[in-house]
Amino acid sequence: MTLTTLQLSEPYGKAAVHTTGKGDPVVLIHGVGMQSAAWGPQVEFLSKTHRVIAIDMPGHGGSDALPTGAQLPEFVAWLHAVLTALNVGPVNLAGHSMGALVSGGYAISHPDMVARVALLNGVYRRSDAARAAVVARADEISQGSFDLETPLTRWFGDSDTDKAACTLVSGWLSGVNPDGYATAYGAFARGDVTYADHFGDITCPLLAMTGDGDLNSSPEMSDAMAKAAPKGRAVIIKDHRHMVNLTAPDQVNDILKDWLNTPVSGGQND
Repeated sequence: MTLTTLQLSEPYGKAAVHTTGKGDPVVLIHGVGMQSAAWGPQVEFLSKTHRVIAIDMPGHGGSDALPTGAQLPEFVAWLHAVLTALNVGPVNLAGHSMGALVSGGYAISHPDMVARVALLNGVYRRSDAARAAVVARADEISQGSFDLETPLTRWFGDSDTDKAACTLVSGWLSGVNPDGYATAYGAFARGDVTYADHFGDITCPLLAMTGDGDLNSSPEMSDAMAKAAPKGRAVIIKDHRHMVNLTAPDQVNDILKDWLNTPVSGGQND
């Protein structure tokens, strides 16, 4: 992949963008604690037919962090600054976890820039108890407490594929910028309702995908997102958890291929 470091205006700073392939653009946004390399299987597969643009989220990989306390709309505005600097659009936009929140918010805020949107392992309208728990974790992280094992245990099973993916993810989490991680996690914890009332405004094809064993980005959430969008579709992958793009790469790639073949016209579905 080709690395491009964009120098954006304040408060965004540098953004690291990795590109490969030719064709219609597919933009990939990873989750909290990850980096663009987390999309490895999708980059390899999708770049055979598309121009793939994998972006390091603020405070992750080679991208500068947003100011402390930044919330989801500021991450959405950051993405718009990146895509504007790249002079691309409309794009096929896919996000995982926090990246799904950013992608959904972007499809709502900038509909002319999005041809299709895919939300992998996204969160949507958490229960009061779940929201209180994730906000409490965000507050602990902001105070310097970092628990590596709990999310890994929650995200992965015992298969050989899961173990290999867990090793990769553990390395990315271990090397993440603490301030960037804390800011992104805070926005993730509080972002599940930010754009939830506006999913009916997403008129392009929407794919919501998760694993049936993902308790926090649950199948019920993906179903609800798909039902809220006029052209939404939910796909639940059996026997997988939070990192489906790494633990079930072939299934995810085939689903994304089908999503990319959904007809659109001028950035919107016919």
